[in-house]
Amino acid sequence: MNITKENKDALNATLTVRVEKEDYEERVEKVLRDYRKKARMDGFRPGMVPMGLIRKMYRKPVLVDEINQVVSEAINKYLMEENIQILGEPLPSEDKQSEPDWDHQDHFEFSFDLGLAPEFELNIGPKIKVPFYEIKIDKKMTDHYLEDITRRFGQFVPEESVSDESMLKVTLQQANEKGSAEENGISASDVSVSVKMLKDKETAGNLKGKKKGHTVLIDIHKAFENEADISSMLNIGKNDVKNLQPHFLLTVDEINKFEHAPVNQELFDKVYGENVVGSEKEFREKLEEEISKRLEHESKYRFRIDAGDVMVEKAGIDLPSDFLKRWLLAINKDKFSPEEIERDFGRFEKDLKWQLIRNRIVKDQDIHVTDDEILEVAMQYTRSQFQQYGLGYLPDNEIETYARDIMKKEDDRKKFMDRKLDDKVFAYLLETVKLDRKKVTSEEFNQLFEENID
Repeated sequence: MNITKENKDALNATLTVRVEKEDYEERVEKVLRDYRKKARMDGFRPGMVPMGLIRKMYRKPVLVDEINQVVSEAINKYLMEENIQILGEPLPSEDKQSEPDWDHQDHFEFSFDLGLAPEFELNIGPKIKVPFYEIKIDKKMTDHYLEDITRRFGQFVPEESVSDESMLKVTLQQANEKGSAEENGISASDVSVSVKMLKDKETAGNLKGKKKGHTVLIDIHKAFENEADISSMLNIGKNDVKNLQPHFLLTVDEINKFEHAPVNQELFDKVYGENVVGSEKEFREKLEEEISKRLEHESKYRFRIDAGDVMVEKAGIDLPSDFLKRWLLAINKDKFSPEEIERDFGRFEKDLKWQLIRNRIVKDQDIHVTDDEILEVAMQYTRSQFQQYGLGYLPDNEIETYARDIMKKEDDRKKFMDRKLDDKVFAYLLETVKLDRKKVTSEEFNQLFEENID
């Protein structure tokens, strides 16, 4: 086995691998012997098929497979021993490759193109300036936050008559066009109906002002356009809804309306604990502290985007672009066209440059992630998943059990580790670079992301 490397330029090289018979022959023979042990062929006892026949039938495909493995292993070993950092994977050379004669050759030569990882300098310090946007807290923001809290602690209270804001409990009874109940018609009780959500204005108008016990005739298809809602209310199959006779008597059983919690001491105690807050002024100050923490999180998220952009620009990294496009096309065969690869290459190139910078920071700053830190990230992820299904109340020990199960998958574990590494890298940048602090309104802050999309 002999491997030689020829540099085309600083970012591209060609490896030539010469494979001799002694590099692969024993491996090929071992596989063929295994084939013989398992071979079943008419006229021969199991395991007694002549070796010559086995070679005739299987040697060529086995030879191809084993040489491919030998070459792959040799290249990986060579790159590791020579400490050659590459991007993507070696690709068969476009210039030097010739088709092997598998039937007659006993030595083979293969050429592979390499995309070399670039050398670059990182001088991270206060000379590098990165925008850091601090979002101003205004009265509108605090009022909106306060409204959310009063809604969260609000409740339904009885109402005398139906209004636009009413939430009703009703009984539905199938009827004929004249408004008389069908003797064997469909009926449903304890059905919740929001007046605001009714699709038919005529139905909503007929209900307004009605009191408990009043009955109105409705067309159920007009009142509720969503067939799934009708199916659920009447406890019938979705396929039965389309052919449903639409006239129903709606009887009002309960009338309620939702009221936000009043801003008083009872609310203060529910939100922050008994007697922690004693006035609306103090309550608003507490809310502003919470808003400030949330906004700081958003500011740091934006910092990640801007810091990545600045570092990529400052590093001035060159990449073997033509090679990378070939590689992307090869690993996405039949998925993307050359035109699609070209269209999205700028985004891929930027992400790859940042990945190289991030990995350099991890190495230079000796950043590590512990098992406990990976578990912490996995638990955060797991809890967020459960919260989507209204199960955010699960205790930590149950969340940990689920998180550990997820971490058994190597891909998921690596994902959590990378996320924690990212956190540490950006924390390092936040402490090291010069922050160009800019105060902006929430509208101006949101506009920054719209500009990124454009």
